[in-house]
Amino acid sequence: MTTLRIDFHLLDRQIVDLAGRKVGKVDDVELAVGEDGRVRVVALLVGQVALGRRIGGRFGRWLAAVAARLRAEKTPAPLRIPFEHVGAVGSHLTLSLRAEVLTEPPLEKWLREHVIGRIPGARDARK
Repeated sequence: MTTLRIDFHLLDRQIVDLAGRKVGKVDDVELAVGEDGRVRVVALLVGQVALGRRIGGRFGRWLAAVAARLRAEKTPAPLRIPFEHVGAVGSHLTLSLRAEVLTEPPLEKWLREHVIGRIPGARDARK
């Protein structure tokens, strides 16, 4: 079993899928204590809701509230990627699946469509 430092190996690392497409950054992690008493990473949490909760304070609450307003659910949850889908940990995290099977965080989608997409040449960069 490999020992990972959450703050060094996981948090704020870019996540890419099998095809090399960027999924997002690790904003937080979900932990669980096993029967042997060891703590293990269960899932990676992605999105502004997770980041806002991790940051805390007034800014964190604001960030989570903005993300929540863009979600259809009553109690928004961050994108949760089970750790078993992480294929490799290095300068970035590579998943063992394609991004299409994951839900895109609404704020990411809104920013891509309304901000990034309006920058001249930005739509050509995806080709």
